Amino acid sequence: MSKKKLVVFTGAGISAESGIKTFRDSGGLWEEHRVEDVATYDAWLRNSEVVLEFYNQRRKQVIEAKPNAAHILLADLQKKFDVQVVTQNVDDLHERAGSKKVLHLHGEIMKARSTADENLIYTLKSAELNPGDLCEVGSQLRPHIVWFGELVPEMEKANDFAKHADLFVVIGTSLNVYPAAGVVNMVPAYVPTWLLDPGEFNLDYIRELKHIKKTAVNGVEDLRRELLKHL
Repeated sequence: MSKKKLVVFTGAGISAESGIKTFRDSGGLWEEHRVEDVATYDAWLRNSEVVLEFYNQRRKQVIEAKPNAAHILLADLQKKFDVQVVTQNVDDLHERAGSKKVLHLHGEIMKARSTADENLIYTLKSAELNPGDLCEVGSQLRPHIVWFGELVPEMEKANDFAKHADLFVVIGTSLNVYPAAGVVNMVPAYVPTWLLDPGEFNLDYIRELKHIKKTAVNGVEDLRRELLKHL
């Protein structure tokens, strides 16, 4: 018998417990940097060196971080379910925990891509991506990140995963970042859905779901018990 399709939508909250700063929380990265200076295509055109250094620092943080209990749970659930992770995060903690199917909506910090051909994508071997690092056709490499104002190329694929889910889980996201948060609205109304996050949300306008008001790490066993009821 085929496994039930479990789709898990993750945000900054799951990685925060591995020590990766979130953008929107108090003390987060946006308090130290203006979005306009480091995370837009205009910023890249104005001062690519500043943008590259910003992401070099973020990359160092990701390399030093380790997957936490929530990342590991999702990898472990692959034994019982067909697990598809859809993440707003650009780190590689899901992959390092062992998750096999991970769709990154906002890009991947450990990759770079050509400024001349967006299909030329390279895995970085270190934290550094510097001026003068070129693709195979001679153009400067940029972070493989979806910046503010850019299209989210994987949205259609994410929505399709949500439409065909048997079970759906949201972990560590405020559901305020669009278009990514719209993925939840694609889940059929009859599909059991959970939110694992300690925050307070007005969820009535989204859909009926069970809210586990704990952090990703503290709520993993609650979530595991809930999901195993549906085997």
